[in-house]
Amino acid sequence: MRYFLEFSYHGKPYHGWQKQPNAISVQEVLETALSTLLRMPIPLVGAGRTDTGVHAKHMVAHFDAILNPSEAKQLVYQLNQYLDTSIAVHDLKRVKPNAHARFDAISRTYEYHIVSKKNVFCNDLHYFYKPELNMVTMNAAAALLFQHQDFKCFSKSHTDVKTFNCEIHHAEWKSNENGYIFTIQANRFLRNMVRAIVGTLLNVGQGKINQEDFSMIIESKNRSKAGFSVPAHGLFLTQIAYPQSIYL
Repeated sequence: MRYFLEFSYHGKPYHGWQKQPNAISVQEVLETALSTLLRMPIPLVGAGRTDTGVHAKHMVAHFDAILNPSEAKQLVYQLNQYLDTSIAVHDLKRVKPNAHARFDAISRTYEYHIVSKKNVFCNDLHYFYKPELNMVTMNAAAALLFQHQDFKCFSKSHTDVKTFNCEIHHAEWKSNENGYIFTIQANRFLRNMVRAIVGTLLNVGQGKINQEDFSMIIESKNRSKAGFSVPAHGLFLTQIAYPQSIYL
């Protein structure tokens, strides 16, 4: 039987989601926990990769095991007892045998959190950015993302992907009492894409570039033309959506 594991994690202790040699990852820690509790090797397939230091409020991975309903419910409790405070398991859902955590996802949503005033309680979860920003111009530029599909200019250099095309469904800045939150949703994202978009939009918000410049950067397909990549610790994966038809 195949299951979708839904969980969240604080990214600071980890070198991203994906298992790798000589560095601790979320995937490695979860696989160790599952394999220990179920007493058999349990490989996990994640919905995607998050970089070192990036957080996830909602992450999904699938695995195969034979569990009855009570065992599945108990496993969520056991995992949370086994894991430290940086990872929390929220649910375990049975899905169709061919359901895939990565390839069946229809959208992914990220938030980037910025504080504009020094706040000792936000150091690990927000980017402290002092310059005053114009949200009207940033949102006008963000709306231009809907007119494009090729986002190579925001991708990490030398990334091995078949296409740089993404369909962006939502992109918006909002202010709050602490600073700003940028929310973006798409069918897929390239490596470093959100952090590069945010860095470029911050340049718009300061008047360093305008909306026309922003469009030209996208059309250039050149990473060096775009803005800086904002730090990872302000970025959260907040939602992964799937068609209801894959659940049992």
